Amino acid sequence: MSVAPILTRALSWGGIAAVVIAIVGGGVGLLVAGTPGLVGGLLGAVTSAVFLGLTAASILIAARVTKNEPGSVLFFGIVLGAWFFKLVIFVLLAIWLRSQTFIDPMVFFLTIVASVLASLIADVLAFQRARVPYVSDLGDRDPTT
Repeated sequence: MSVAPILTRALSWGGIAAVVIAIVGGGVGLLVAGTPGLVGGLLGAVTSAVFLGLTAASILIAARVTKNEPGSVLFFGIVLGAWFFKLVIFVLLAIWLRSQTFIDPMVFFLTIVASVLASLIADVLAFQRARVPYVSDLGDRDPTT
Protein backbone atom coordinates (compact mmCIF):
# COMPACT_ATOMS: atom_id res chain seq x y z
CA MET A 1 0.00 0.00 0.00
CA SER A 2 1.34 3.39 -0.96
CA VAL A 3 0.65 6.59 0.93
CA ALA A 4 1.84 8.72 -1.99
CA PRO A 5 -1.65 9.67 -3.23
CA ILE A 6 -2.70 10.79 0.25
CA LEU A 7 0.44 12.81 0.89
CA THR A 8 0.36 14.31 -2.60
CA ARG A 9 -3.22 15.43 -2.03
CA ALA A 10 -2.31 16.81 1.41
CA LEU A 11 0.61 18.72 -0.12
CA SER A 12 -1.53 20.23 -2.87
CA TRP A 13 -4.34 21.24 -0.50
CA GLY A 14 -1.78 22.60 1.97
CA GLY A 15 -0.19 24.61 -0.84
CA ILE A 16 -3.54 26.10 -1.80
CA ALA A 17 -4.20 26.97 1.84
CA ALA A 18 -0.75 28.58 2.11
CA VAL A 19 -1.41 30.78 -0.92
CA VAL A 20 -4.76 31.91 0.49
CA ILE A 21 -3.20 32.60 3.90
CA ALA A 22 -0.31 34.49 2.28
CA ILE A 23 -2.78 36.74 0.48
CA VAL A 24 -5.00 37.28 3.52
CA GLY A 25 -2.12 37.49 6.03
CA GLY A 26 -0.15 39.84 3.82
CA GLY A 27 -3.19 42.03 3.18
CA VAL A 28 -4.20 42.22 6.83
CA GLY A 29 -0.58 42.76 7.82
CA LEU A 30 -0.32 45.64 5.34
CA LEU A 31 -3.45 47.25 6.75
CA VAL A 32 -2.38 46.78 10.38
CA ALA A 33 1.36 47.38 10.31
CA GLY A 34 2.27 48.69 6.87
CA THR A 35 5.10 47.15 4.87
CA PRO A 36 6.58 45.19 7.82
CA GLY A 37 3.16 43.61 8.31
CA LEU A 38 2.97 42.66 4.64
CA VAL A 39 6.42 41.10 4.81
CA GLY A 40 5.52 39.33 8.07
CA GLY A 41 2.35 37.87 6.58
CA LEU A 42 4.02 36.70 3.39
CA LEU A 43 7.12 35.35 5.12
CA GLY A 44 5.03 33.57 7.76
CA ALA A 45 2.94 31.78 5.14
CA VAL A 46 5.95 30.82 3.03
CA THR A 47 7.98 29.66 6.04
CA SER A 48 5.24 27.44 7.41
CA ALA A 49 4.40 26.04 3.96
CA VAL A 50 8.02 25.06 3.38
CA PHE A 51 8.46 23.50 6.80
CA LEU A 52 5.15 21.63 6.71
CA GLY A 53 5.76 20.50 3.14
CA LEU A 54 9.14 19.07 4.10
CA THR A 55 7.44 16.57 6.40
CA ALA A 56 5.23 15.11 3.68
CA ALA A 57 8.07 15.29 1.15
CA SER A 58 10.42 13.42 3.50
CA ILE A 59 7.84 10.64 3.94
CA LEU A 60 7.37 10.39 0.16
CA ILE A 61 11.13 10.28 -0.39
CA ALA A 62 11.62 7.73 2.38
CA ALA A 63 8.86 5.54 0.97
CA ARG A 64 10.44 5.65 -2.47
CA VAL A 65 13.94 4.92 -1.17
CA THR A 66 12.80 2.00 0.99
CA LYS A 67 10.32 0.70 -1.62
CA ASN A 68 7.27 1.36 0.63
CA GLU A 69 8.68 -0.41 3.67
CA PRO A 70 7.68 1.92 6.54
CA GLY A 71 9.23 -0.39 9.15
CA SER A 72 12.70 0.12 7.70
CA VAL A 73 15.37 1.84 9.77
CA LEU A 74 16.29 3.86 6.69
CA PHE A 75 12.68 5.10 6.43
CA PHE A 76 12.78 6.40 10.00
CA GLY A 77 16.27 7.81 9.48
CA ILE A 78 15.17 9.88 6.50
CA VAL A 79 12.03 11.20 8.20
CA LEU A 80 13.84 11.92 11.49
CA GLY A 81 16.75 13.53 9.61
CA ALA A 82 14.33 15.85 7.80
CA TRP A 83 12.65 16.70 11.11
CA PHE A 84 16.00 17.50 12.74
CA PHE A 85 17.01 19.61 9.72
CA LYS A 86 13.74 21.57 10.00
CA LEU A 87 14.29 22.11 13.72
CA VAL A 88 17.80 23.51 13.26
CA ILE A 89 16.77 25.76 10.38
CA PHE A 90 13.72 27.01 12.30
CA VAL A 91 15.79 27.91 15.37
CA LEU A 92 18.37 29.73 13.24
CA LEU A 93 15.64 31.54 11.32
CA ALA A 94 13.85 32.57 14.54
CA ILE A 95 17.08 33.90 16.05
CA TRP A 96 17.88 35.87 12.91
CA LEU A 97 14.36 37.25 12.40
CA ARG A 98 13.84 38.47 15.96
CA SER A 99 16.29 41.33 15.42
CA GLN A 100 15.05 42.37 11.97
CA THR A 101 13.08 45.58 11.52
CA PHE A 102 11.60 44.74 8.11
CA ILE A 103 9.11 42.29 9.65
CA ASP A 104 6.25 42.70 12.10
CA PRO A 105 6.69 39.82 14.59
CA MET A 106 3.04 39.59 15.64
CA VAL A 107 1.77 39.35 12.06
CA PHE A 108 4.50 36.79 11.32
CA PHE A 109 3.52 34.71 14.36
CA LEU A 110 -0.23 34.84 13.70
CA THR A 111 0.28 33.93 10.04
CA ILE A 112 2.38 30.92 11.01
CA VAL A 113 -0.29 29.78 13.48
CA ALA A 114 -3.02 30.19 10.84
CA SER A 115 -0.91 28.32 8.28
CA VAL A 116 -0.22 25.43 10.64
CA LEU A 117 -3.91 25.11 11.49
CA ALA A 118 -4.89 25.25 7.81
CA SER A 119 -2.27 22.64 6.96
CA LEU A 120 -3.52 20.34 9.70
CA ILE A 121 -7.07 20.69 8.37
CA ALA A 122 -5.84 19.93 4.85
CA ASP A 123 -3.97 16.86 6.11
CA VAL A 124 -7.01 15.57 8.01
CA LEU A 125 -9.28 16.08 5.00
CA ALA A 126 -6.80 14.37 2.67
CA PHE A 127 -6.50 11.35 4.97
CA GLN A 128 -10.23 11.27 5.69
CA ARG A 129 -11.23 11.31 2.03
CA ALA A 130 -8.63 8.78 0.93
CA ARG A 131 -9.85 5.42 -0.23
CA VAL A 132 -7.35 3.15 1.45
CA PRO A 133 -8.31 -0.43 2.28
CA TYR A 134 -7.88 -1.22 5.93
CA VAL A 135 -8.72 -4.93 5.73
CA SER A 136 -6.31 -7.19 3.95
CA ASP A 137 -7.50 -9.89 1.58
CA LEU A 138 -6.97 -13.17 3.37
CA GLY A 139 -8.03 -15.21 0.38
CA ASP A 140 -8.89 -18.82 1.23
CA ARG A 141 -6.92 -18.83 4.48
CA ASP A 142 -8.61 -19.20 7.83
CA PRO A 143 -8.11 -15.89 9.73
CA THR A 144 -7.86 -17.73 13.05
CA THR A 145 -4.69 -19.61 12.10
